[in-house]
Amino acid sequence: MEGPSETGNDAASADPTNPALLTEYGFKDFENATYKSDDGRTLKIRAARFADASGAFGAFCFYLRPEMPAEEIGDRGASLGQRVLFFRGGVLIDAVFSTTSAMSAAELRELAGALPRAVGSAGALPPLLTFVPHRSYKPNTEKYAEGPVALGAIGSPIDAGLVDFNANAEVLVRQYSSPSGPATLMLIEYPTPAVAIEHLRRMEATYHAAQSQSGVNAIENVGPFFAKRSGPIIAVAAGPISQTDAQTLLGAVNYEARVTWNENTYFDKKNNIANLLVNIILLCIIIGAISLAAGAAFGGFRILMRRYFPGPIFGDSDSNEFIALHLEESITEGPSAAPGGGGKRSKAS
Repeated sequence: MEGPSETGNDAASADPTNPALLTEYGFKDFENATYKSDDGRTLKIRAARFADASGAFGAFCFYLRPEMPAEEIGDRGASLGQRVLFFRGGVLIDAVFSTTSAMSAAELRELAGALPRAVGSAGALPPLLTFVPHRSYKPNTEKYAEGPVALGAIGSPIDAGLVDFNANAEVLVRQYSSPSGPATLMLIEYPTPAVAIEHLRRMEATYHAAQSQSGVNAIENVGPFFAKRSGPIIAVAAGPISQTDAQTLLGAVNYEARVTWNENTYFDKKNNIANLLVNIILLCIIIGAISLAAGAAFGGFRILMRRYFPGPIFGDSDSNEFIALHLEESITEGPSAAPGGGGKRSKAS
């Protein structure tokens, strides 16, 4: 490291141009440093830490440019020339080399491995990434917003007031290509399907009002607007596209509920299925042990009683307890016991 590093928790010092946007993504602090290798190459690193991986992902998408090819560094990375942008967990790294080499990517991968990984729900990326379609997607056009500042900066087709971030909405915007023209797909996730239904009604009412009167700018350019709801997600397709292409794009968005555990439920005896299975296994072991003990006790008791108290009740100590009918059969055949003869058969028991 050349000289001391620069640290702070002021978003304006980390990015004087977009401090409000970083704050909206959950910015916590930053650190800038310059490194110099033995061969004279320098590396400038700017690191920003956010409250969770979703905030780092949102900032990564904001700084990402469409011409930057993807790199397998950290959780997601991209590069262009001497600049490499990536994030791992809640930490976003912007690295600039004076001169790149064959080991530049390996050096940053080593740095990414040393960064702390967020645990639990703080390490989860936005769930909207699971439901967004990938076909005809324009690379590096993905943008994520958790508030009105970011939504205004990423170029959303719907106004922030209509999205209503007070309802804990999250937004993912992507650009797509279609036979009829470029399209913008916007996914808005709300806490419950009921909240999504209410906001979809507002969007459709605003769109119809915008078509009939001027001065309504909630829908961008009052152009083609197609929307559908899938669970708590509202999918909006906007842009100069046909209805067929819009319906095809919206049809690829399908919500599937997924249950995840983000807290320890070991002491929740009532609702933990693992405890139920463990208790069933323990019950089987206990019943089996009791059965073996009862059988051994019963058999041992009879053996002792026959040895020390022989008699009609417990039997003799050397007798063999075997239930038998004691049936004996004898067949006597005389000289004339040929078939059809007068042979005699007697039975004795």
